[in-house]
Amino acid sequence: MEIQRNGFKRESYILSVDVGTTSIRCHIFDKEAQIRGSCTTKVNLLYPEPGLVELDPEELWRGFVKVVNGAVQDSGLQMRQMETLGISTQRGTFTTWDRKTGVPFHNFISWQDLRAVELVRSWNNSCTMKAIHGVMMALHFLSKNKRFQAASLIVFSTQHVTFRLAWALRHWKQVEAVAEGTCCFGTIDTWLLYKLTKGRFRHSRVCVCSCTVRDCVLRMLIYLLSYIIPIHSYMISSSPFCFTSHRFGSTDPSIFGVSIPIMSVMADQQAAMFGECCFDIGDVKITMGTGTFMNINTGSKPHTSVAGLYPVVGWKIGPEVVYLAEGNAADTGTAIKWAQELELFSDVRETDAMANSVANSDGVCFVPSFSGLQAPLNDPKACASFMGLKPSTTKSHLVRAILESVAFRSVCLLESLCVPMCVADGGICTNDFVMQLTADLFGRKVARPTQHEMSCLGAAFVAGLEVGFWKSQEELKKLQRTDRVFLPRNLYRMGDGGTEGEYTPILQRWEQALKRSMNWYGNP
Repeated sequence: MEIQRNGFKRESYILSVDVGTTSIRCHIFDKEAQIRGSCTTKVNLLYPEPGLVELDPEELWRGFVKVVNGAVQDSGLQMRQMETLGISTQRGTFTTWDRKTGVPFHNFISWQDLRAVELVRSWNNSCTMKAIHGVMMALHFLSKNKRFQAASLIVFSTQHVTFRLAWALRHWKQVEAVAEGTCCFGTIDTWLLYKLTKGRFRHSRVCVCSCTVRDCVLRMLIYLLSYIIPIHSYMISSSPFCFTSHRFGSTDPSIFGVSIPIMSVMADQQAAMFGECCFDIGDVKITMGTGTFMNINTGSKPHTSVAGLYPVVGWKIGPEVVYLAEGNAADTGTAIKWAQELELFSDVRETDAMANSVANSDGVCFVPSFSGLQAPLNDPKACASFMGLKPSTTKSHLVRAILESVAFRSVCLLESLCVPMCVADGGICTNDFVMQLTADLFGRKVARPTQHEMSCLGAAFVAGLEVGFWKSQEELKKLQRTDRVFLPRNLYRMGDGGTEGEYTPILQRWEQALKRSMNWYGNP
């Protein structure tokens, strides 16, 4: 596609930025969805106290501007050739700021933060939740509908923004500006839009964010009302918060020298799903990044399950709303980064060879729960742990145990699905040991695309469709390229006759370690 300015035609490109938990990356995509330029910078996580995880809003903003300028410079192109901007962001991380000055009242509170754990516990044990569970159990008994059974098992978690916001309102006096009508609240996408547009909506009563990020804030509402009233009735809110998924205006020309239309803002997992072209009902992807996230396309209806999957908005393009069912394990990638900082290895690429250099993990089990355990166990008080250490344990055994734990947690999310294959993305999917073990234990094909960072590509795809850079989802599918398909090896899983596979006792031992790590930080 070409942009015509001042009588001259120039080839145009799509600019896309992914703001992740540990890094901010920007890619420039051409018509063939090939990367023409890239730039990455690190996100510095702050740990003021055990269990508290924060990010500096201004540092995040500087990092965003840095990677955009860096990617354009790396490509050898000019900023005016960028036809549109797509953004994907981590979900559930928020801050509040002064509407008049734009100054944040506090750091971003990360989705991994545990400061609201007691508030979450009190709500989960409240009479209200018990009443909801009781009603849903009764409805399931009368109707035998598994949707009511699933609803009877719902619990809150610290990943829900609402509870961390309530904690901030209760403990930080500066946030009392909310009573004066001068306090803005937003997740990372809202904050970036505020900065990119130079606070264009600061004098209005309208706050903008992606519907894919919004559902992380209102997930319990989606979870409950999807069984009671049609969800579309509150997709477009009549409150002071207006949620949309595209056409967010343009960047202020003083930031990048030109005004760039912002045509998509998405949550990272939904963007990765779109980047994988999982457009059909039943399509499954698993992202192995800072955390492990499994998503399955459920079409026009939200879905949940007794296995701990919860409904999220996938994307909204025009009138079409696509829903996903999701499950997650929060700290799989964090565990690998932690191991590298402990100098168990110097380069992540070494881990595949280290794991394969030993026959097994020598009985060592690792539980990757730095931020507690998510569904179906739902224990924010769980600890990360090594178990089964011996004098004979080597670095290779420890590394293998860590990589095995990533595959184990992935299979925990996948094992309830009856699908022929799934696609994987994220930084960890470059590790052949983890990918092969996941395929072995899942018993299905696992495909790895050529591009591993799919959140950027998904945000670019949506932005490109919006401006006509690409014409249809079918065209996008033709741009997909697979690096390798991992086929399951039967010797690793339970045989058809009920005989034990090689990993059956190892999995059972790991599950024991999982249980022993639970409630570690509870009251003695």
